[in-house]
Amino acid sequence: MALDVIGHYRYPAPDRKWLALHDEKILEPALPIIDAHHHLWEEHENHYLLDDLLADVATGHNIVASVFIQCHYGYRDSGPAHLRPVGETARIEAIRREARSRRPELRLCAGIVGFADLLAGDVLNEVLDAHLAASPAHFCGIRQSVSRDSHFPDGIVLRPAPAGMLYDHAFRQGVRTIARRNLTFDAMLYHEQIPDLAALAREVDEATIILDHFGTPLGVGHYLGREKETFAAWRRDISDLAKCQNVHVKMGGLGMIITGAEHHLSEMPPTSSDLAAKWQPYFDVCMEVFGARRCLFESNFPVDKAMYSYDVLWNAFKKLTAGASTSEKADLFMGTAVRLYGLALD
Repeated sequence: MALDVIGHYRYPAPDRKWLALHDEKILEPALPIIDAHHHLWEEHENHYLLDDLLADVATGHNIVASVFIQCHYGYRDSGPAHLRPVGETARIEAIRREARSRRPELRLCAGIVGFADLLAGDVLNEVLDAHLAASPAHFCGIRQSVSRDSHFPDGIVLRPAPAGMLYDHAFRQGVRTIARRNLTFDAMLYHEQIPDLAALAREVDEATIILDHFGTPLGVGHYLGREKETFAAWRRDISDLAKCQNVHVKMGGLGMIITGAEHHLSEMPPTSSDLAAKWQPYFDVCMEVFGARRCLFESNFPVDKAMYSYDVLWNAFKKLTAGASTSEKADLFMGTAVRLYGLALD
């Protein structure tokens, strides 16, 4: 595992030559797919911008649209601090337009989820107005990380969110505010916090809440070698969370190094069968307790690209759904994303 000087885990950069060592035939190439969670960014030497996304979606799967998720890209470097994240929405809206001009049949960044501090109180509506002005037809939600874990007091990837944030009255009022604006809340947290999200969902039941990355079951540090214990706790808590009908779950993100993924250390990249076998227990539980209409797939690229290629990832998802009905597949790969984010597709 790669750690920085203050003990935070660093996501490894994709090794394109290594990824190219394994190639697969595309399964079900006609199945329409919306990638419900990807980023675009400039990270040191690890850029992932429009050309990179276009190259990945051109590998053979029928990607028809995508949803961009905030990642602190393109923030303004001047002006009021609370409005600086609007720079990301403006940048992605420009990229969306460029993508449409270059590939008219695609709807990349058809949904744009940005950042606003839900603790901001009275100025929150001003921030939301600015986001919507930057992308009137495609801005659809807010993501604010609340990630923290009791075994990592200094954080895992970044510094931890404040303790008790999901219970904070001001934060819950912020979630109510975005709900009134018909915007979604993407929740980035770690598996220990799933009960806290359930408490929020029960109190703010008018909000549409989307849990990212299966709830990010951790597999490093304290959790290393305790996979069965972690899975049992996750299954218990995710099953309780599913009782909240306003909560949906994104299935993906298990290529993050903090989940314990170490495919990049192997001589050869994993096959889609390798990935499907490893992820099947998580997929089965989510399908059982949430159902297909409240589940959706995500690539989490480029974060997960260090572990596997885009074509192998979507083949793995298709193998996971081998026993699903036609209508369930339609929801998992496209329909749930369209409904949740209100995507306007021709």
